Amino acid sequence: MSVDVSSTLVIERLQAAINRQDIDALMDCFEPDVRNEVPTRPHRGFRGREELRGYWEQVIGGHGHFEAKLLRSASKDDTAWAEWCWHGERSDGTPFARAGVTIYGLRGDRIAWMRLYMEPVEGDPVTLGSWIMHELSSP
Repeated sequence: MSVDVSSTLVIERLQAAINRQDIDALMDCFEPDVRNEVPTRPHRGFRGREELRGYWEQVIGGHGHFEAKLLRSASKDDTAWAEWCWHGERSDGTPFARAGVTIYGLRGDRIAWMRLYMEPVEGDPVTLGSWIMHELSSP
């Protein structure tokens, strides 16, 4: 399988924008008519960059903390996948962590559609904290 490096660059831009909490740079990673699907929770799907902006403004625009660790990514032609660990602290101080895979359909250097398979990480907070710290410290 050949890897199209230019296709994974949008994922790296996405991660950088999330971690800088730069909504405009984040939105620039997506087509205006981007389609978001959550196959395990179909009612959470939506279409359009403005709705996506509203979601991300709540996630990174509040007073909490959010970090995205890109564990792996690969692409072929106009499809890319990424394995993520998202973690942080909500504005009320409660911690959260999600891990999983996202699959992206690409149009040029932007994401045209995505399927999210991100789930909350469950477990003992000590074990969870150790896992997150391990993932964040790995290259």
